[in-house]
Amino acid sequence: MRGLLLCCLAALANISLDPKKTYEYKYEGEVKFGLGKANLAESGVRITCKATITGASPQQFLLQVSELAFAEYNGFEGRDDYVPSPKVTKRLTSELAQPFMFMYTKGHVSDIRASAKVSTTVVNIIRGILSFFQLTVKTTQNIYELKEIGIHGNCESNYAIEENEETKDWIITKVVDVTNCKEKAAMHRGMATAMADKLSKERGESVMSTMKYNYTIKPTPEGGLITTAHGFEQQHFSAFNVKGGSFKMEAMKNLVLLSVNDTHRARTYGPLEIKGNIVYKFEDVNINIPMMMQNLDNPVPKAMELIKRLSEANSGHIDNATTEDSMKLYHLMRVIPYEGLENMWKQLAENPKYRRWFLDSIVETADVKVLNFMETRFKANDLTPFEAMHTILMAFHHLQVTPNLIEMAKVFLKLPFSKSNTYLWHTVALSYGSLVNKYCVYYVPCLVTAAQPLMDMATEALRSGNKEEMLLALKALGNAGHPGSIKTIMRFLPGVAVTPLDLPLRVQNEAVQAMRLMTTRDPHSVQDVTLTIFLQKHVPSEVRMHAFKILLRTKPSMALVSTVTARLLEETDLQVASFAYSYLHGLASSRTPDNHYLSIASSLAMKILAPRFGRLSYFCSKAKHVDWFDDRWLTGVTSELFMLRNASNIIPSELVSSEKIHIIGRIIELLELGIRADGIKDLFGDSIPGFKGDFSMSDLMAIFRVLQQWERLDNDKPVLSVYSRITGQEWFFADLSKDTLRNIITAFSPAAGKSSPLWAMMESLQRGVSWDYTRAFLVLEARYFEATSLGLPVEISKYYNTITACNFKVTVNPPLTENIAQLLNSETTVETDGYAGSTKDFWVFYGTNTKFFQSGSELKIKRPLAVPWKLSAKINMPGKKFELDFPPSKEEIELLSIRSDLYAVSRNIEEPDAGKMTPMMSPSEAPSPDQALKPYIWHPSSKMCYEYNIYGVGFCMEYKLKRQYYQEEYPLYYFLGYSKMAFRIIPAQTTKAVEKIHFELDVGPSKHPMSARQLLETVRRLSKEATQQTDLSSDSSERDRDRNHTILLESSATQAVFNFKAFAISENQKAEGYDSVMYFTPEANIKNAQLIVSQVEGNTNWKMCVDTSLDAEAKAHITWGDNCQAYDMSMEAAVAYVNGSKPDLKAKVKWSRISEYMTELGKRIERYIPGVALLYGFSQKNERNPEKEVSASVLAAWRDSVDVEIKLPEYTVYNKAMSYPVQWNSEWLYCNMTSSTEY
Repeated sequence: MRGLLLCCLAALANISLDPKKTYEYKYEGEVKFGLGKANLAESGVRITCKATITGASPQQFLLQVSELAFAEYNGFEGRDDYVPSPKVTKRLTSELAQPFMFMYTKGHVSDIRASAKVSTTVVNIIRGILSFFQLTVKTTQNIYELKEIGIHGNCESNYAIEENEETKDWIITKVVDVTNCKEKAAMHRGMATAMADKLSKERGESVMSTMKYNYTIKPTPEGGLITTAHGFEQQHFSAFNVKGGSFKMEAMKNLVLLSVNDTHRARTYGPLEIKGNIVYKFEDVNINIPMMMQNLDNPVPKAMELIKRLSEANSGHIDNATTEDSMKLYHLMRVIPYEGLENMWKQLAENPKYRRWFLDSIVETADVKVLNFMETRFKANDLTPFEAMHTILMAFHHLQVTPNLIEMAKVFLKLPFSKSNTYLWHTVALSYGSLVNKYCVYYVPCLVTAAQPLMDMATEALRSGNKEEMLLALKALGNAGHPGSIKTIMRFLPGVAVTPLDLPLRVQNEAVQAMRLMTTRDPHSVQDVTLTIFLQKHVPSEVRMHAFKILLRTKPSMALVSTVTARLLEETDLQVASFAYSYLHGLASSRTPDNHYLSIASSLAMKILAPRFGRLSYFCSKAKHVDWFDDRWLTGVTSELFMLRNASNIIPSELVSSEKIHIIGRIIELLELGIRADGIKDLFGDSIPGFKGDFSMSDLMAIFRVLQQWERLDNDKPVLSVYSRITGQEWFFADLSKDTLRNIITAFSPAAGKSSPLWAMMESLQRGVSWDYTRAFLVLEARYFEATSLGLPVEISKYYNTITACNFKVTVNPPLTENIAQLLNSETTVETDGYAGSTKDFWVFYGTNTKFFQSGSELKIKRPLAVPWKLSAKINMPGKKFELDFPPSKEEIELLSIRSDLYAVSRNIEEPDAGKMTPMMSPSEAPSPDQALKPYIWHPSSKMCYEYNIYGVGFCMEYKLKRQYYQEEYPLYYFLGYSKMAFRIIPAQTTKAVEKIHFELDVGPSKHPMSARQLLETVRRLSKEATQQTDLSSDSSERDRDRNHTILLESSATQAVFNFKAFAISENQKAEGYDSVMYFTPEANIKNAQLIVSQVEGNTNWKMCVDTSLDAEAKAHITWGDNCQAYDMSMEAAVAYVNGSKPDLKAKVKWSRISEYMTELGKRIERYIPGVALLYGFSQKNERNPEKEVSASVLAAWRDSVDVEIKLPEYTVYNKAMSYPVQWNSEWLYCNMTSSTEY
């Protein structure tokens, strides 16, 4: 039997078409997108046609499509059906009716040809039909696997062949592993700076695809003939792990043989051009933005009209109804030719608002046009430095880089205008470096010529000794991350340079950091360099620490970490030892996939190093690494803090903070901020005279006295240096020089006269200043494309656009006449009104997106933030009195809101304004009666408002959610459905008309009042007197309250530390509101403070009294209610040392009388705590504790763990040896100690 099967397979091995015959097939293909669950909306498209294949030569065949029909689906299964679209059908027919030629040999399609008029989209649909004929049949096996070229790329295919004994036909099953294709028809856009995390795939996948074909093959003398074929493709996508629920794509296609006839005469066709092989080809994806369809004919006037409309609609405030139209503007700008952009500039440049919108949107063309436009502007010098900085930064960031565009971008490094401003020159060089980095992501290998201008720039700066240019060139090379530049960088590095040079420490540090992005491209070379630097003890400590940080970015092997560990045991520089040890300590606890193996190596290193370095104090250099990662979400965060010090300075040399996000299999270096204290650390030296360490006023004055000696600073060193990196790319750095500091101090000196910039600013404010600023910014455009078996693309896209607006008017009085000191010696009035806000639009699209139609699932989120204001202020500096007046709220103001929903969307180019957006959740909440698996339905909603009737204002918070999900869809269901949350200011009913809301802060002299005990006795006496006089009239009570305040102040024999008032002012009526007074009374070693808050109203004696003291213990006693007597609560906290070394923090809250609301809130919290405590590893004991008391204890059990115990009235929760991210030790070793073998 097996022999017979193999003989038949030998005949089938030639799956072929007879060049003398004509084959007529019926083809049907459809694709749907949704969640694949009942009662949830889906969308899709269907294409049906007749495909006729005619032989033109022994291996060349002609394909012609006829009877085409296109239909769209948008709705709910069982209720809605496909709807034909005649207009799209006509549009597609005009191209599909053209002849298509292809080569076909032994079951393989190649060399597809078509008319030049036929678009890539249509050729891909033809590929979807022809992919049925891409079949490899082996003659020696009936079950086998192999790699073969198909529409998805070069993928692994599994075949199974069996015979239908009744029909004698052969059934072939072919399964393609689309997920793991080696040469996949897939493309990324906008994720160049997000490093791929290969190890995260071991935790789960965000996208998984499978493809299955079923064939019925009829044996013929010429070979096997496909009579029927069916293809079924599935893809699962989640922003997290597909195990926790996913969006689904289902693509199905069928091919049925209708007839086979002899070819009587050859078909004629015109000239055809090569379109490629069977593998899917991507068209210009930049033109097809997935959230919209619009007619792109005659785009210039449409873009002009949009710029003007958006500018006017978002002037003075943000019109949330128009913010999404900015995406339409970007869409139009991408199809406008360069000449059209130049004409638009000439018409719009004179209007500041139109000019800004144009510059913000032209950067989104993302192709050669924006480089040509910017080159023209730089040569014409018709941009301000700020405009040029912002535009070139965004243009290079969004540019879809190619080798040709890299060559074009080099010209900006040579244009004189680029160097006309220091910060513009920085931006140009750094942005070019970022462009090279993006080029190296998409083109491997990456030609070294791309980074050559930056290498030449570094070499020239080194030759001429220009330190500023050295720094800039090294920073730009760091952005580029080109492995070919490592030899140039090594020339700046101590210990590895062929010709050692005496370079500033800052330049050496920058050279080390310039290798940070090479750690993934050429890790071995970076390891060689950084390890060599780190092991050489004569190299400055800071350089060695930077080298160690870069070394660990290469993810060194266990052997290399062991080598470093062994050398650290011999380390005599405590700064280097502390930095390395603390970094390894943090990495040993890492949970992120990228650090999986490094974490193991670090934990072993810790066991060896802890006895020697575990007691180094925080006066040593430190590197803190903390991260979190969840396998269900495939999401995590990493936070790192680096503090570099040296033994001779009390101020750290450098502080760096960085944040990373781990998501969808990538690592995004979100933000990094760094500050160097070059000059200022030298100013402070190794100590601060008079500094005690308790940060009291005397400590602050000690610091101020040192800062007053700033003239001693070195002229050649910057006082401070700062830099910032976003997504791993440095975009800004600046130095505060001694001269700049001198100019700032002179400008703000009270003696500054009319030549001061501050004087000019104040004069303009007195005349009245207005400012209106709006900026549109496409923050994120991240897209991923794959081929489907239908020849349609499947796209996963994320767009994040923001519009920010700020406008205000300010008037200041009185005018200055002498010098700036006049501001400090008179009362100044400021009147202002304005608006500040931003609206952020975020989209996630999953579906098919072509220039003809779109279909898929779309998550849409809008988050507006709006803060309008109108106020007047009085600032009396001599009297230390500050007043603010606000008008009462007359209308509802939405300060912040978030709205989101998930839609099934269908759009087409023939009817762009008639697109369908169906909310994913059905209006009918009840599941179908025949539905086997019932979903969970969750529709919480709430609206909470609190009104302050005194002031006539209220605050409301509301939310409403709609969710329908299945248990296995965690965590995806959190985001699927309708969501609305809002925070509003509302007008409230008042007993009397409110003219204005008045705030007043009076900072009186800081003379010491009476003792705390005397003050409290006075408060109690006054309260008692007030209670005895409750039968008096309200007018009499008002007089008594005023008299009581007078007595209190007089009794204290001084003025209060401060007095704060919040009043509602009504015309010809007494003010109402709250009046608070604070007293500060240090006695011996005890610091006391008292706060009395009184409600100012005709018929109330409500007060709150707070008494605090700080000595060995911190205590607070709070009473409130009628004359501070209705309710009572006290709190205390103290730190003790167990066995003389282990710190033990104890805190306690007690109460005798509290309000019903606080009692109910406390009971709710008490019921909630056990579940949360269990989640975090706590245990519980059911025991009776004091009834009106809550206490907590935190004991440092070991260097990196604590014992926690919390006692509530009904039970106790506790956790022994709870991990703590910060180490402590009572026997710290300080880094300025003399190094010895005993540390």
